[in-house]
Amino acid sequence: MASNPEPQFVKDLANKKMTITRHFDAEVALVWLTWTEQELLDQWWAPKPWRAETKSLNFSEGGRWLYAMIGPNNERHWSGAIFSKIEFQRSFESTSFFCDENGAKNDVIPETYWHTEFHPTATGTKVMVVITGAEESAIKKILEMGFEEGFTMALGNLDQYLKAQFKIRQQLRSYGKRPRVSSYLNFPGTAEEAFTFYKSVFKTEFSGQGIKRFGEIPAETGHPPVAENVKKMVLHVELPITGGHLLMATDSPKEMGFALTQGTNMHICVEPDSREETKRIFDALAVGGNVTMPLQDMFFGAYFGTITDRFGINWMFNFMVG
Repeated sequence: MASNPEPQFVKDLANKKMTITRHFDAEVALVWLTWTEQELLDQWWAPKPWRAETKSLNFSEGGRWLYAMIGPNNERHWSGAIFSKIEFQRSFESTSFFCDENGAKNDVIPETYWHTEFHPTATGTKVMVVITGAEESAIKKILEMGFEEGFTMALGNLDQYLKAQFKIRQQLRSYGKRPRVSSYLNFPGTAEEAFTFYKSVFKTEFSGQGIKRFGEIPAETGHPPVAENVKKMVLHVELPITGGHLLMATDSPKEMGFALTQGTNMHICVEPDSREETKRIFDALAVGGNVTMPLQDMFFGAYFGTITDRFGINWMFNFMVG
């Protein structure tokens, strides 16, 4: 684990730039996805109580990202980015600007230029972002708008949530490598209510370690504390239903920057008994579909990937390595 997970900000206003570095206990492949995939960007980019909502994203050289920062009273502040150079899983460059909902730039606030690098380390990934302004006022302006505090909060919430989720899933995978299929559900804070209802309907008991809650996450230096109203929410729960089928679930609190969309809040989770079988099924289902996360070895000890198949069904693959 990194000794200092907090982002480090170095401001060099005389040279119109600012450098941010942040370590993640995750492999480059996963961290890269969180910065380049629309679904993941929307999960963490805005600090609470705000949320990010992408209108369009084309992550390619010359492509654009147009998104809104949405406040607690549904106020919207639009921003955009144009990508100029991309080196897969190594770095990308972009021009960031404020705009209207159609992407027309706001010339009152100067644009900034971002160079974002991803460096593998012994324990994960170091991300370095160099932000440069055409004018010194550009860097001053985003700092005055609370950029340092907001960016720190967003990165910390994402890191805390991901590490806790994957740690619990690994702990619950105590039955060995027997293949199984389950349905993985995400709730906006109602997982316990839903699973208590399902338990009464199917007359079964929670398996694994019962209900694991966000409040059980060990406190770690450099991470923001779990909000009081989030502590009782469900981090992970498992319930066998008819025919031995297993339901799994988690809450995805908006307080941590997560926003659920009906239709993408459920996956069929497949856990084959070998790496080869995992890849075979994954590749077959991917034909004509959309690979939302390529199969890869993840920092939490799994060969993991996700797909939306050509019929619009969401699939999650998880083979525990070792």
